[in-house]
Amino acid sequence: METASHLPFGAALTARLGPPSRPSLLESSPRSRVWRVELAGRPAVLKQPVEAPEADERYAREVAALRIAGRAPGSPVVPALLGTDPAERVLVLEHLDHRRPAGDWIVGWATALAGLHSTAGPQDAGALPRWQGPTAADVSSFLALAGALGVDGGPGVRGELHALVDRLGRAEGTALLHGDPCPGNDLHTPDGVRFIDFEQASLGSGLTELAYLRIGFPTCWCVTRASGPLLERAEAAYRAAWHERTGTVLAEGGLADACAGWLIRGDALVQRAHRDGTDHLARIPDEDWAWGTATARQRLLHRLGVVAGTTSGDGDLRHLRTFAGDLRRAVLARWPMLRRVPRRRP
Repeated sequence: METASHLPFGAALTARLGPPSRPSLLESSPRSRVWRVELAGRPAVLKQPVEAPEADERYAREVAALRIAGRAPGSPVVPALLGTDPAERVLVLEHLDHRRPAGDWIVGWATALAGLHSTAGPQDAGALPRWQGPTAADVSSFLALAGALGVDGGPGVRGELHALVDRLGRAEGTALLHGDPCPGNDLHTPDGVRFIDFEQASLGSGLTELAYLRIGFPTCWCVTRASGPLLERAEAAYRAAWHERTGTVLAEGGLADACAGWLIRGDALVQRAHRDGTDHLARIPDEDWAWGTATARQRLLHRLGVVAGTTSGDGDLRHLRTFAGDLRRAVLARWPMLRRVPRRRP
């Protein structure tokens, strides 16, 4: 049984917010401890990253992201940050009631994501790290996997993939990126969607995360695929919200690049704790493993289909389009019992 005296709630927080009461430990990732408490009779959330080499960085990212996102005009996109204690790496947040998402939840999610992305600007440079895209090592691993499955794209595909890595590395944008805007990190409240858990936040192009809707939430346990009409509604909602918040029109190009970038990243096949430098794409021919709603091979199959359908026949990724389709057929020939990723979130 948790008691208030055991909470990491120091004198400075107590002086500002009053003493906490009625603490209860909430479910969270292994990287943090999270409690529900009451402050002056009202619920709040207390969060503390666990001791680890990167705990200070994760805490700093979350605080910076919440402060930037807290500037959102109109409908909030994050819980209010009520207080911090840097010495103990503690955040105190507004408590929000979450209700089961509707069947078309990705539309509200996309609207809120655009609102989140739009809160940062050039003035925030340096407040968070820049988003890091795939590397040349990812290209090599992806092509090695294709070779192991008997598919050779030739120099055209290799050249396109290295050019893709270069473009993603130079992609402009000052959007506030969540880093893991997935089911479980979105709270569906009566007033709209709000995002939590910003330990991986960065700055970059919003297309990186808009691509989640097509590519299947690549950093998340919960992979889903949307029907064509619903996907179109959600992407249109993002673009409309972006225009409303920024007064600018989101460029049409770049979404295919973002999807292709997620395809070649082996780390997007495993949860964060296992992103340790292992070549996870190299494991695919000999083993499959479950993570949340899909296995690694299911994730790969879905992403190949998306890239084959998203890239154009005359653009920068025209060779990759054909290659992805060929590789998808090779995956199905090797493992014909693979199912498609689910449509609904649990």
